[in-house]
Amino acid sequence: MQSPPPPALKERLRGEVFARRDGLDKEFRHEAAQRIADRALAFPQLEDVTPVGGYWPIRSEVDPRPLMEALIARGQDVALSQILHPHLSWRLWRPGDVLIKGGFGVREPGPDAPEVFPKALLVPLVAFDRRGGRIGYGKGHFDRAIAALEAQHPVLTIGLAYAVQEIDEVPVEPHDRLLDVIITEAELIRTTS
Repeated sequence: MQSPPPPALKERLRGEVFARRDGLDKEFRHEAAQRIADRALAFPQLEDVTPVGGYWPIRSEVDPRPLMEALIARGQDVALSQILHPHLSWRLWRPGDVLIKGGFGVREPGPDAPEVFPKALLVPLVAFDRRGGRIGYGKGHFDRAIAALEAQHPVLTIGLAYAVQEIDEVPVEPHDRLLDVIITEAELIRTTS
């Protein structure tokens, strides 16, 4: 039997892993976000990188705010993604900044926040594998953002996930960008990318 094409397979996997992620207890997710932040802060390659691009959490994805606030506290600049479909822009962010409702209901800085070009990205995901393959929401925003930043300078890409989001193999298409590192509540995975 022939396996479905990558987009159809990704859609099936996305549904399966969403169910796993959505099934995690809220308290567990809160504690996991702190453990993920602690692991990321101890990661030497992230120590002096600035600015770091992040995201505002939606649904049940890993909340990067504890990590982003700690990065700012140690002197690194943090930017949030702003959806300018089909692309992402990165705008400086500080805790307490007023955010607006952007595309797909994501909270993001307004157009008056200074634009920056991150040297590291915290990347949300639905599913991942140990090669650095990632399934996102299917719009390709982060893949395009990584490609655009890589055209300017090297970019450290860090996926933030719960361990239950790991799958054996992500179907990779030509436009997909592999992640350098994935951090879960259980471990820091240096990918084979």
